Amino acid sequence: MAAVAKFLASTLALLPLVSAWGGPLLTLPYATYEGIYDTTTGVKSYYGIRYAQPPVGELRWQPPQDIELNNNYATQGAIDAGTFGPECTQGVPFWSGPFTLPPAGSEDCLLLNIQVPAYPAHDALPILLQIHGGGYTQGNGTGLPGDALIMQSKGNIIYVAIQYRLSAYGFLSSHEVRQNGTANAGLLDQRAAIQWTQRYAKHFGGDPSKITIIGGSAGGGSVMSQLIMHGGVADPPFRASIAEYPWWQPFKNDSTLETQYRQLLNAAGCTDIACLRALDETSLATATQEVYVTAYAAGSYGYGDFYFGPSVDGQIIADLPSNEFKQGHFSKVPLLVNRDGYEGVIFSNTSMTTQEEEIADLKNLFPYAGQSFINRLYELYPLSAFNSTFFHRAQWFGDFIIDCPSYYMASAMVDAGLPAYKLLFYAGSELHGATGEYLYGNNNDGTAAGNDTIGLIMKDWYLSFTTSMNPNDVSFSETPKPYWSAYNDGSGMLAMSVNYTQMGVVTDFDANAQCDFFHGQSYVVRN
Repeated sequence: MAAVAKFLASTLALLPLVSAWGGPLLTLPYATYEGIYDTTTGVKSYYGIRYAQPPVGELRWQPPQDIELNNNYATQGAIDAGTFGPECTQGVPFWSGPFTLPPAGSEDCLLLNIQVPAYPAHDALPILLQIHGGGYTQGNGTGLPGDALIMQSKGNIIYVAIQYRLSAYGFLSSHEVRQNGTANAGLLDQRAAIQWTQRYAKHFGGDPSKITIIGGSAGGGSVMSQLIMHGGVADPPFRASIAEYPWWQPFKNDSTLETQYRQLLNAAGCTDIACLRALDETSLATATQEVYVTAYAAGSYGYGDFYFGPSVDGQIIADLPSNEFKQGHFSKVPLLVNRDGYEGVIFSNTSMTTQEEEIADLKNLFPYAGQSFINRLYELYPLSAFNSTFFHRAQWFGDFIIDCPSYYMASAMVDAGLPAYKLLFYAGSELHGATGEYLYGNNNDGTAAGNDTIGLIMKDWYLSFTTSMNPNDVSFSETPKPYWSAYNDGSGMLAMSVNYTQMGVVTDFDANAQCDFFHGQSYVVRN
């Protein structure tokens, strides 16, 4: 995550922004926003648009409330949308680095950013809607700007980036929370933002029937959760999905969810949810960050785990993702999915040097796994095949949490008779998030960052999928590229492999015994 954050910071520093004074106007039925026009990229941007009521006080751990309720925007005149709004309150897992008290961010953060071409190709453009990653505890809607994609599309798409409640604010789920609010509030925020975009798409030149949701890491996991929400609705508010390196963090069972809640109560000096809702913003934010410290010390979560995240509540998320995909309980839309070359590296502890330490780590991640699980894992991943315990752990962790889920999602879509496309990305750093600079990064002259040719090809594929649900149909850059076969075109499970020297279709490396092993396990147990 640190490497991704560094890239995002450098990307934002390159964006030339024009003052919002006298900027373009976005007129909605209930409010008018004044944005900015970027003369270099030819993109009009509107930042910090509220899509729901601030989830503060009594609205903590409640479903998002429509922004149209009880608002007084109509009397305000044009609202400044030329600067980024606040990010949601951040949470930093103890293993991932330094943190501050209180943590950064704000509760009043249910915002989205809209970017539109100054000269649209037509008056009803497809929309690419970004759900940011960050382990469900960090990140914001400003880190992956859409300028490069809009520029290459020649005015053929609109880009929307959303924010949602994070960590304990968005993913607290105990019996008391469910009885007096909602579990998975962060997922409901995402759905509300997608629905808001669908409602108002026509007001900023978008086609409400042509929304593609995209997200990387926890954003990719969020795309997965949007697919299985409510058991997979027949008519979701999006027509296609892109899950980049989808992060399938283990869903915690009811016992762990109760522990999380009790840890927050203790850190806040509270005895019930009413007390938590009555806390001032700083006190609650400080308490949520303190949970990460005390829970890690207590062994409640381990290295690479972000602790808070989506969970099975029986309604919003009816069952574990693996079960939902096996049973076909997901919204039936086309899918593009990818993963990077070495997904587990930045989530593994470099100080781990012995098998004993690794087994302890395994038991922490999979507390309900027996000795047979451990024995079989070492059969499938023999230590002798790796240079160190660190790389051994990085391989199976990356497989378990990202590589294999990309295989599960693609194969489930094919089984349901839907088009699916998978990408294996071995360029750039090859680490988690390596595709980012090729899709979202710009040099000062507006050209793609990273390897220009790979960047042009990557954006062409993603733009073509956004506009036509097939990565091969449109070549906006006219850069030659290989044909990307569907995941199962009758000749096996196929994926597009990309590296610095060649691109081409290969048999999916993740269609293997290791991923079948993880898919067949009940290593997450619900009470």
